[in-house]
Amino acid sequence: MAYLFTSESVSEGHPDKIADQISDALLDYFLAFDENSKVACETLVTTGQVVLAGEVRSNTYLDVQQVARDVINDIGYTKGDYKFSGDSCGVISLIHEQSQEIYQGVDKTDKENQGAGDQGMMFGYATNETESYMPLALDISHKILIELAKLRREGKELTYLRPDAKAQVTIEYSDDHKPMRIDTIVISTQHDQFDTDDSKMLEQIKTDMQKVLMPRVKALFSEEIQALFNDEITYHINPTGKFVIGGPHGDSGLTGRKIIVDTYGGKGAHGGGAFSGKDPSKVDRSAAYASRHIAKNMVAAGIADEVLVQVSYAIGVSKPTSITVNTTNKHIDVTDGEIAKKISQIFDMRPGMIEKRLKLRNPIYRETSAYGHMGKSPKTETKVYKSNYSGEVKKEVELFTWEKLDYVNQLKEAFGI
Repeated sequence: MAYLFTSESVSEGHPDKIADQISDALLDYFLAFDENSKVACETLVTTGQVVLAGEVRSNTYLDVQQVARDVINDIGYTKGDYKFSGDSCGVISLIHEQSQEIYQGVDKTDKENQGAGDQGMMFGYATNETESYMPLALDISHKILIELAKLRREGKELTYLRPDAKAQVTIEYSDDHKPMRIDTIVISTQHDQFDTDDSKMLEQIKTDMQKVLMPRVKALFSEEIQALFNDEITYHINPTGKFVIGGPHGDSGLTGRKIIVDTYGGKGAHGGGAFSGKDPSKVDRSAAYASRHIAKNMVAAGIADEVLVQVSYAIGVSKPTSITVNTTNKHIDVTDGEIAKKISQIFDMRPGMIEKRLKLRNPIYRETSAYGHMGKSPKTETKVYKSNYSGEVKKEVELFTWEKLDYVNQLKEAFGI
């Protein structure tokens, strides 16, 4: 019997995502000026206030308040009407030095054998139902909000848009787990106060979302996926009505409170650890990226239609305590246990080697902090960072290295495909 599956995403202007972006911007600045920085910083945003907290060990000093303000302005919180603005909000820093007891267990002279920054389990997932090897419902949800933000920044149509927004997509699947159609789309977008009454305002927003936004979203997909967009989709647009009060004025935001949005939208599994604000010695982040890298390359190599990889660690210990692989609809006659054993031989999952393989000690994290850490295209960029205390640094960095399909041939050879 067919079944429904739903995923959601939130915009860069959502309070929790503001917090994530500030935390990752701080991380990038620390890594830009000192690649060996150890960072675990959290952010709280609320009406007119930002609180920065956490532990940092670094040889550089930053104006963390200015970094936070720049992120807020860049997102689009620049008007007094929003009750939250990068130029006027208060920024309190409670960041202090990392515990020596944690540092001594993680940092080693032999970088390849540095210990894991914490215990825990991390997951990576991939599926062949989209070109990005991501779950379709989440992929569509992300793209709805990316296009909505582009419309807001273009300022030509839908000029009433404000930064806060959420989207949710429900897909109907067949018994053999293939997407059949889009059943429901939910979009809630913050907006300016209209001069008209609330009913006319809501009708205008509904029309714009379906007639202006959704055609742009649909055009981003292959013909096969475009066929899933049908005339019978149920739309819920701003279902509570008016959405003028939003962002940190409408709700407080915290780093790490959107971990399912950040990963696979409820597909696969999640170990519970957040990503943003953490340097790559924290395996919550680096091992999750490495597990996604493995899963994506496995699906691309044709080992299975769907792959879930789990890895676990003990704090201060470099070698993983376990590596587990679960596959769906395998195309090879090998057990999951045998696959996991071979994967552990191909991919070195020691934290230091993950950092080296995926080039994680670079300022590459602000780009991950909205619209998902997984599923984006790898690319190379030149980034410039300026500091009143350390001058200017220019770095060429690779973004989303864990999305590269650079192990496909090796996996095909290893599994005789």
